[in-house]
Amino acid sequence: MGASVATAVVNSEETAVDVRSIPAARPDDLPYIEEPQSVTPQDARELTQIFFRQLATLEEGTHEYQYARNTLIEMNLTLVRYAARRFRHRGDDMEDIMQVGTIGLIKAIDRYDPSREVEFTTLAIPYITGEMKRFFRDTTWDVRVPRRLQELRVDLARANEKLASELGRDPNVCELAAELDISKEEVVEGQVAANGYNASSIDVTINEDGNETPLADLIGERDQDMDLVEDLHALKPLLEQLEDRDRHILELRFGQEMTQSQIGSELGISQMHTSRLLSRALTQLRAGLLSEG
Repeated sequence: MGASVATAVVNSEETAVDVRSIPAARPDDLPYIEEPQSVTPQDARELTQIFFRQLATLEEGTHEYQYARNTLIEMNLTLVRYAARRFRHRGDDMEDIMQVGTIGLIKAIDRYDPSREVEFTTLAIPYITGEMKRFFRDTTWDVRVPRRLQELRVDLARANEKLASELGRDPNVCELAAELDISKEEVVEGQVAANGYNASSIDVTINEDGNETPLADLIGERDQDMDLVEDLHALKPLLEQLEDRDRHILELRFGQEMTQSQIGSELGISQMHTSRLLSRALTQLRAGLLSEG
């Protein structure tokens, strides 16, 4: 496109037009830039003001409006690339960073008011970097937590640093709550949530008495409910071997938690007879479990 877009040719269908001579607001005479992303930053600043003045006169949703807006976005993608360089050391996919930065650029374009005579880059850069920072805040947590708690973690870290400097020690929960004007419960919730920012693999090894021990071996414990699951699994075929009346008595006693007297009344037998039947059924089940063991 030549050394300077501002002084070179901007094509409008069949004619070549110097952009300096383009009227400030002519909906039927929009300048055409074949490759907006190839415009140099210096020329982009000048053309951006021209396009913003024209954009303000166009009806939103029209073809002319979309052209002006899209061209503004493409011409100013250099601002997104400039802001993205600040975060290249973080190891994230630069394509993702560029995408979220472009969202910030679009927001800045939609909210920019050229009548205030403020340089567009003054508004755009904070919008672009803001979107990138939100992206990192939302995606760099090892454990997903609500945004409210993510923001609370940052506030707690700042308050902790400030109070530690003033007090000469780490502040307690009450002091942090007073500093942030929140409840003690909220402070504790934020501290617990902060543990989700970085997580360790359970396969990581810990030096325990000179031996490399997997973390899983140190934090695991026996689940007592697993014994119950195994017992119930072994008991199921033994229950099927009982007589229907014995199974019914067991269901009333242990399922509905009825007393032996209540069971006797339910079945029309004495409490003593109920006790003998219950004892016989339990003895049979116990013998079956022991024989399998």
